[in-house]
Amino acid sequence: MKVSVIGAGNVGATAADVMASRSICSEIVLLDIKEGFAEGKALDIMQTSTTKGFDTIIKGTTGDYSKTKNSDVVVITSGIPRKPGMSRSELIGINAKIVKTVTSNILEHSKNPVIVVVSNPMDTMTYLTIKTSGLDKRRIIGMGGALDSSRFKTYISKALSKPANDIHGMVIGGHGDKTMIPLSRFASYNGLPITNFLNANEIESVMSSTMVGGATLTKLLGTSAWYAPGAAISYLVESVLNDSKRIIPCSVFLEGEYGQSDLCIGVPCIIGKNGIEEILDLKLNDEEKLKFKNSANSVRAMNESLQENL
Repeated sequence: MKVSVIGAGNVGATAADVMASRSICSEIVLLDIKEGFAEGKALDIMQTSTTKGFDTIIKGTTGDYSKTKNSDVVVITSGIPRKPGMSRSELIGINAKIVKTVTSNILEHSKNPVIVVVSNPMDTMTYLTIKTSGLDKRRIIGMGGALDSSRFKTYISKALSKPANDIHGMVIGGHGDKTMIPLSRFASYNGLPITNFLNANEIESVMSSTMVGGATLTKLLGTSAWYAPGAAISYLVESVLNDSKRIIPCSVFLEGEYGQSDLCIGVPCIIGKNGIEEILDLKLNDEEKLKFKNSANSVRAMNESLQENL
């Protein structure tokens, strides 16, 4: 199995490192536009193979998309962060051009890959990729929900002082501080609702911490996080390549589900070899439905900046 990662920065390189370390695929191609950058990252990761015990081959290339030929999965992390004084529409305009170019180049060499979109704003870039690529919408997945859910479970674990791997929980809605929806009603510790262990104020604190999880790390690090995003990408790709049928919240194209159409936003999905195998209906209550509608409206407003790129 072959995975290509477009963008060899912190997130892309970490995803490649995790996928190689877990032997998720036989070959990984790292591609970047900065001369020698992807080649250096690939060589560095390869040199951990004997100490970590994996056989995955990692190759780097500067802008040569022919090296991505016949990829089963392509991960797009390309794009620029928002800079001081830059409007959201300006950011979307720049990243939209980058993502469109990347997607076009990918599809010249891989005819039917599953594409995992990480570039920000992630819901909007996923929508753009679906609208402009010509691929089956089920084969284009926005990664954000997997990352947001991992943060939610971590904060629950910390609040409970219980093992994180015994915690279940998910985040739906848009991938943004004000648009994501941590679903506390569905969260559990070994099958028991977290309401058995945490009071309302404690649960609200967990949800609030989750929603600003990315911003918290940016403030601490001075840049965006990469370990958790890279691991979330790997987790999603593994479910595709192994046809694991995991339930993972992902940004996907809705056609009436959850009362929304012509929009990419995070909802729980079964992820397998074809990408989105099924979108699950959670039967949200009235409060959750309102939050989801408001989140969808915010994502839809952001998508308006895409018009010239569609």
